[in-house]
Amino acid sequence: MPEPSGVPPAAGRDPGSDDRSRCPGCGTEIAPLLLSCPSCGRLVHGDELRRLAAAAEAAGESGDQRAALVAWRRALELLPPASRQAAAVAEKVEALSRRVDESGGGSGRERQERPAWAKGGGAIVALGLLAWKFKFVLGFVLTKGKVLLLGLTKAGTLFSMLLSAGLYWTLWGWQFAFGLVLAIYVHEMGHVAALHRFGIRATAPMFIPGLGAVVRLKQYPASPREDARVGLAGPIWGLGAVLAAYGLHLATGWDSLAAIARFSAWINLFNLLPVWQLDGGRGFRALSRSGRWWVVAAIGAMWFLTEEGLLALLLLAGGLRAATGSAPEESDRTSLWQFTALIVALSWLSTIPVPGIESP
Repeated sequence: MPEPSGVPPAAGRDPGSDDRSRCPGCGTEIAPLLLSCPSCGRLVHGDELRRLAAAAEAAGESGDQRAALVAWRRALELLPPASRQAAAVAEKVEALSRRVDESGGGSGRERQERPAWAKGGGAIVALGLLAWKFKFVLGFVLTKGKVLLLGLTKAGTLFSMLLSAGLYWTLWGWQFAFGLVLAIYVHEMGHVAALHRFGIRATAPMFIPGLGAVVRLKQYPASPREDARVGLAGPIWGLGAVLAAYGLHLATGWDSLAAIARFSAWINLFNLLPVWQLDGGRGFRALSRSGRWWVVAAIGAMWFLTEEGLLALLLLAGGLRAATGSAPEESDRTSLWQFTALIVALSWLSTIPVPGIESP
């Protein structure tokens, strides 16, 4: 689950070592966190902004949209929020973000590596068929293996994973413990991959024993659409982990894998609660009022079909969110079908039978 860091991004801080205390234009003393001179309006980080703009333009010309997006996001942090320059850069960020969203990445190589299940609405349904044939597991590992391994190179992520696994081990045994921690890790790396794709700086996942894991944002999504992509990426990758565990259970007959798949599906479903900073809350921000009611209807239908108690909580929270508060005029269609497909798939998978165990 991604969440704000609580400390504002590095806006107002010069990335270099030059500690400007007076405006070079008029000599007025400038407070450390100001981004422009209060007297003459000169930008404090003018030189750095010019360098970032040049880097962004060069990246754009070379076709590296993600690198251009990273540079423009950094420039936006160094501009006064109410300035015309900030408004212009914000437009560039949104335009580039949409291009990256549509293309699936900042380069041709990234687009080729993007798995088929992340490309279109019908692909999530196809996940099940791929899993039965065991092609999904192989494809997921081959296309996202580098991203998954990257998180394990971070000491904080690895050590906190082991602490969480130790706690779960004492409760449910080592097989379930390490499988569950790995499934949570895959979920969090879905957020990391989406953040990286949009050039948003964030920390590596940190596990909180007994509570899951978080990714702390150092920059904020530029739009509800972007926020929804980042939020729903976790359950999408989590769904992949659930299907992988269930597919391996069918191949090996190991009951622990069925338990891991079922409980992981429940965790990902819980994260779709449309409240606060949970993934479902982020997804709802990109949906119109009618789109939200569509998701609520899907939740109600799956509750009727599966009798999964957690869906009653989602139904209540979703209904309240759909009936109250502000909402965009139009839904982001990708967010709508992703949210709906996740509700259907995860609700079904949360009923996976675990031999000899009523619930994991």
